[in-house]
Amino acid sequence: MNLKILYRYRLPAIVGCLRVLIFMTHLNHVNADEHNHKYEKNEEVVLWMNTVGPYHNRQETYTYFSLPFCPGPKKSISHYHETLGEALLGVELEFSGLGIEFKASMPKTQYCEIELTEEKFQAFVYAVKNNYWYQLYIDDLPIWGIVGDVDKSDNSYYIWTHKKFDIGYNDDRIVDVNLTSEAKVKLEVGKKITFSYEVVWIPSSVKFEDRFDKYLDPSFFQHRIHWFSIFNSFMMVIFLVGLVSMILTRTLRKDYARYSKDEERDDMERDLGSEYGWKQVHGDVFRPPSHPLLFSALVGSGCQITVVSLAVITFAIVGELYTERGSILSTAIFVYAATSPVNGYFGGGLFARMGGKTWIKQMIVSAFFLPFPVCGTAFVINLVAIYYHASRTIPFGTMVAVTCICLFVILPLTLVGTVLGRNMFGQTNYPCRINAVPRPIPEKKWFMEPPVIIVLGGILPFGSIFIEMYFIFTSFWAYKIYYVFGFMLLVFFILSIVTVCVTIVCVYFLLNAEDYRWQWTSFLAGGSTAAYVYVYSFYYFFFKTKMFGLFQTAFYFGYMALFSLALGVLCGTLGFVGSSFFVRKIYSNVKID
Repeated sequence: MNLKILYRYRLPAIVGCLRVLIFMTHLNHVNADEHNHKYEKNEEVVLWMNTVGPYHNRQETYTYFSLPFCPGPKKSISHYHETLGEALLGVELEFSGLGIEFKASMPKTQYCEIELTEEKFQAFVYAVKNNYWYQLYIDDLPIWGIVGDVDKSDNSYYIWTHKKFDIGYNDDRIVDVNLTSEAKVKLEVGKKITFSYEVVWIPSSVKFEDRFDKYLDPSFFQHRIHWFSIFNSFMMVIFLVGLVSMILTRTLRKDYARYSKDEERDDMERDLGSEYGWKQVHGDVFRPPSHPLLFSALVGSGCQITVVSLAVITFAIVGELYTERGSILSTAIFVYAATSPVNGYFGGGLFARMGGKTWIKQMIVSAFFLPFPVCGTAFVINLVAIYYHASRTIPFGTMVAVTCICLFVILPLTLVGTVLGRNMFGQTNYPCRINAVPRPIPEKKWFMEPPVIIVLGGILPFGSIFIEMYFIFTSFWAYKIYYVFGFMLLVFFILSIVTVCVTIVCVYFLLNAEDYRWQWTSFLAGGSTAAYVYVYSFYYFFFKTKMFGLFQTAFYFGYMALFSLALGVLCGTLGFVGSSFFVRKIYSNVKID
């Protein structure tokens, strides 16, 4: 089934809180043809005004009529957010008041007039100074235009007053929309400005399924550098996997041979201390790490983020979610809520194996570990948005919906997963017995200390995704639409393999230095990738963008921190899971006295 149809018509039928999740799917009373994208001749086509804002600050947007533009003469039509993602992304569609009929061209027509008072003059001058652009929608196709222009010769300001719409149609569907801004008028206090529009219908051979292709940028996303980075990362994986396999196989074979010889010696020779290396810590290697509640909550959240990432990328590849406003965000929220049992199952099971007793507390921490910082950051940024009167202000109803999702969907599903995990995945079956008294950790060289290993552990994983981060950042913070989700899926697998290989090597060296604190080290070594990504975001902000102002800066660094946190939890979980399999494997193959 087409995923767009699923979101528009199927999800509102789901009862309970899943219905709250997509509560914005209530359609308005405008015109059903806008939603099935089929029109009859002379049928009304709605032109929606969305937002306006500085060109260099993509997320700093305001409602279109926050500037002193005047609407057309037609009766106003209200618009409801169709998805939760629309509301969170600040989509604020307002009816233009302009009459457009399917296949009915219209000559230049004046629709309103304003007189520039001092206040309106200053508003337009500020918008022109800061390169304000606006976004419109016709039949769900976005259109962009510029508010005005500056004549630097005499430092005068002009505004475009005529909008010409060239609309392409194929049979009974709209397949292309272009906007041309004309009639530049100088801004002067007291001057009367008349706004006009024009509509030209043009037959087109573009198929309806391909109408969004014009917004994509294959020359950017499919550039040779992008292909080369993927190839380079793939070769890194082959080299790293081969190197890790060779080193560990040969080294472990020597270790096994040495330990076999040690077993043939008598007790007196063993007491002289001939044993050394990772076998020495067999009685402590499966000792629960410090702060097991937090650790299990992190691992459970990481497992859930991994599943959500794979699911959303897969849906984006199959359903082309980038063609619908807010669909990717709505899908991510829906999948995250639905996969909450994954969090409880793996986090609760791990906490039980570590001997944890306060499982209800662990379940609550695990359930809200990611939603709490996300909602907290969004709340702070929302305060800034309210101060700026920006369209990014999250409506109260949306806050209530998100709260209901957390309390009545995520929390109960996490509880179900925790109960299942403790009963099915919580039994301890370690190959070695844990000593009653922890073994002292001997001194070792500085580069074998866990903090150093953690810092170095994220370099190679970051190197494998470095180029892809640039394309992802550009698509989100600039005006590119990311559509190469096949690349993203491949990079995700490359990142996973590199992270696992690197953390296994780190854990082996740590255990060989007779340091059994491998759980947190493996998690943080993989998770340190996120620290490098966040540092890179500073470089991208100062050298690759022209963002300015408190709102855009807070929005950028706030949500980049959330992205880095999620990435760090994901990579840390991959590192711990891979290392735990490795540790269990090597200790199950050695006879322990």
